[in-house]
Amino acid sequence: MKSNTTQPRRRTGQPATLRATFTFTLCALAAWGQSAHAQSTDNALAPVVVSASRFANDPAFPPVAATVISAEQIREAGIDNANEAIRKLGGVYGRQSTAGPNDFPLDLRGFGSNGDLNMVVLVDGVRISENELTTPLLSSIPIETIERIEIVRGGSSVLYGAGATGGTIQIITRRPQANAGHGSIVGEVGSDGQRAGRAFVARGWDNMSIDASYAKAHKDGYRDNSQSNQENFSTTLQWFTSDWRFGLRANLARADYGLAGGLTQAKYDANARQADTPRDYGSYDNDSITAFLERRFGSIDVAAELSHREKISRSNYVSSSYQAQSDIRGTQFSPRIRQVLQGARLKNEFIAGVDLSEWSNHTTNTYGKTDAAQRAKAAYLRDEVELDRNARIAAGVRREVFSQSSVSGGYGKNTAVNAWDLQASYAPLSLLRAFAKVGQSYRMAVPDENNGFTTDKLLKAQVSHDLELGATWGGVDRQLTARWFRHRLRDEIYYNPLTFTNVNLDPTRHQGVELEGRLRVSETVVLNATYQHVDAKFTDGANSGKELVLIPKNTLNARVNWKSGNHSADAGVRWADRQRVGDDFTNACTKMPSYTALDARYALRVQSWEFALVGTNLADRRYYSQAYRCSGGAISGIYPEDGRAVKFTARYDF
Repeated sequence: MKSNTTQPRRRTGQPATLRATFTFTLCALAAWGQSAHAQSTDNALAPVVVSASRFANDPAFPPVAATVISAEQIREAGIDNANEAIRKLGGVYGRQSTAGPNDFPLDLRGFGSNGDLNMVVLVDGVRISENELTTPLLSSIPIETIERIEIVRGGSSVLYGAGATGGTIQIITRRPQANAGHGSIVGEVGSDGQRAGRAFVARGWDNMSIDASYAKAHKDGYRDNSQSNQENFSTTLQWFTSDWRFGLRANLARADYGLAGGLTQAKYDANARQADTPRDYGSYDNDSITAFLERRFGSIDVAAELSHREKISRSNYVSSSYQAQSDIRGTQFSPRIRQVLQGARLKNEFIAGVDLSEWSNHTTNTYGKTDAAQRAKAAYLRDEVELDRNARIAAGVRREVFSQSSVSGGYGKNTAVNAWDLQASYAPLSLLRAFAKVGQSYRMAVPDENNGFTTDKLLKAQVSHDLELGATWGGVDRQLTARWFRHRLRDEIYYNPLTFTNVNLDPTRHQGVELEGRLRVSETVVLNATYQHVDAKFTDGANSGKELVLIPKNTLNARVNWKSGNHSADAGVRWADRQRVGDDFTNACTKMPSYTALDARYALRVQSWEFALVGTNLADRRYYSQAYRCSGGAISGIYPEDGRAVKFTARYDF
């Protein structure tokens, strides 16, 4: 049984300010909400896809073989945060979070414990991937504001820079609607003390719109000392016409949570709910503000984002008498230009851009103070030619210079890295499109990974040579995409739990196959499935031929959705194969067990109300996706996944 002993509730930041700010915004907008709901939406802006080119693309030509998750799919699956949507609906593998609520580390293409550092996550083109060895805070993005999520697998460093070897995940929010207003209120209660509330409201006028959202959630947690409190506020103010758009977006996130620690195999077998560190806890305050601009001059588009983020991260490890607080600041500026020339048979898109960023981290801990800083500047060019709205060829190059330094660490170093790619696609038949991509991508060690190193010992840049071949067959109602990929890496950056340091590995290779399918069985039933096979190994050095760790060789996600009238249901299964323990580079230890998890949702719509019942891990399987130690054949450092959980949701739309 789960212990009734709970930690005192720790509050962080100024949650009352968040609530007051949202309440004021909500009241201001609600005054217009009811009348706007009845007004015409004929002036709504046309839908666009903000994706592979970092500009709004023609919706008929989205990124080749991208995985697109729609707002409707998210809603019908009963998903309340973007991280869960990417895992369940996008088929991206995720492992149990060791710190903080809801944000599971994600892994495109099998990069193990550093999976989330080998992909880039963006919101409307603004990078939110963390630079301090923590998972991007996807759970802080208001789910009601998401229009779609686009997942582009494979090397994408030309446009998105460091860390895009595995691919990119783009969160695209809803565009403003002129002379329209809407909103929603959601309440949830569930197992393990889960309770949450969300509110969202948006209002548009002729050339201006504003939206705001507020969310608050609490969970006691499946394990002892795994409770969490989360509070988020977001608002966007935009001005727009047919030729330009300017806006300001602010996001404030607060969270505090218990740190239950990893279990030995014996403790896990005895009671998976227990905490190894029953008094450890952490918290964060994460605030960001972004200004964005788009402007069209005939065949030329210009766009830019200026974003600033400040984060305070706190941890208190009572079990080891260690405390730390990190004060983090980051700023990024990304201006770019595009020219599109359209002929009778030929379309050419040329893009040039610059990415500038700076980041700093000042940490005070039990043993003293540390600091780290990074500046980066990059320039890139990309050109894509489209012939007869069929054949597409694209080529791009990028050069980026990093400057990393630390006063406390006594190091400073400049490093320059390059990326390039060449892509092509062609449809020999109306329902068949083949595609290929070859290129070079990279990842720099973030300053925290160089902690403790001197200048001459800093980690080298990770470089990957990428190759991908694939094809998509079918249309909207019946479609299958198959990809074969290979990433040959030099100096792959990995965390070694044996030494508690990050290291450059001997040469490695990540190779595999991905399958994605969609089938509309009838007007009311749709099936979706994603399968991935990854063979990740050392190709040279002392461990040549050995498997890399924390990478399941096979994963499968399958879902079925049924909708008829006011009733809807959604069910899914996730399966992950066996994988190596986090420190088992010699492959001497028993693998972690495979696991299967089932989830389902039923919803009933009654006019403006929707009532839903959601269940996860319905078979109540006991399993884990994180384990970092193996000694004498015994696994330890185990972080159990949650057991069976049920929640009830009520939603009102206006």
